[in-house]
Amino acid sequence: MKKKMKMGTGDKIFYVLTRGLLAAFLVIVLYPIYFVVIASFSDPTYVNSGEFLFFPKGFTMLGYSQIFKTARIWISYANTLIYVTCGTLLGLAASVMAGYALSQKKLLGKSVIMGLLVFTMYFGGGLIPTYLVVKGIHLTNTRTLLIIMGSISIYNIILIRSFFVSTLPQELQDAAFIDGCGNGQYFFKVALPLSKAILAVIGLYIAVAHWNSYFSALIYVTDRAKQPLQLYLREVLLMAQSTSDLMEVDPQAAAQLNRMVEVIKYGIIVVSTVPIICVYPFLQKYFVKGVMIGSVKG
Repeated sequence: MKKKMKMGTGDKIFYVLTRGLLAAFLVIVLYPIYFVVIASFSDPTYVNSGEFLFFPKGFTMLGYSQIFKTARIWISYANTLIYVTCGTLLGLAASVMAGYALSQKKLLGKSVIMGLLVFTMYFGGGLIPTYLVVKGIHLTNTRTLLIIMGSISIYNIILIRSFFVSTLPQELQDAAFIDGCGNGQYFFKVALPLSKAILAVIGLYIAVAHWNSYFSALIYVTDRAKQPLQLYLREVLLMAQSTSDLMEVDPQAAAQLNRMVEVIKYGIIVVSTVPIICVYPFLQKYFVKGVMIGSVKG
């Protein structure tokens, strides 16, 4: 029979206070998300006046009907899924190979390469030179550009490099090489299978960045058929807020649209965040481990 260690009064007070603080912090974090969801289903009149706290009041789907009323949103959703999927795969492939190479002690010029990579984290050409380069290589108004931009991050490469250095011992690589394993075989058959945690974390980082990205599409893509979801939702919000032109044609419709602005805002937040939030539970078991292992950089 295992004997449980008795907790003293001080320990009990500590646990009660700690759990109470954590519960309060959880409510503080979760309630704004919950409020956004119930506000997106509430009547605009109650949303504008703030007459509800815990449950939707005057249940309505007006905000979502305004967002989903055109077929373009499905095209934008499809574009975003393409950019997220292809961009994540590209970013993972490039970042993992670069991180693995930089973790090898025998890599010639490793310090110079790291210095150049870190330099780009602090200094960049700026928007205008970047636009001229993109235009010069004929990537404006292409899906390829939106897949490439934002896929590769020096921070992610440093995280992966630190992961390989701190997790995979040099003796493991030496043993694999003695058994006749080359660099390619070691990378694909040993290093990658042991790196699921960091792959999940970096994959989530890249996917979230692509999902939330709209600035690159705003600058480089004018073809609406290739624009991502975030840009379409931005246009919906701007149209809902701009009622001056509609006021002259149909004052009643303009007033109705102006009344729905807040509901549309909350609906846009839900539409743009729920899909990527649904991915997180599947990666949660790797997330904390991957972040902690790759957190020490050097």
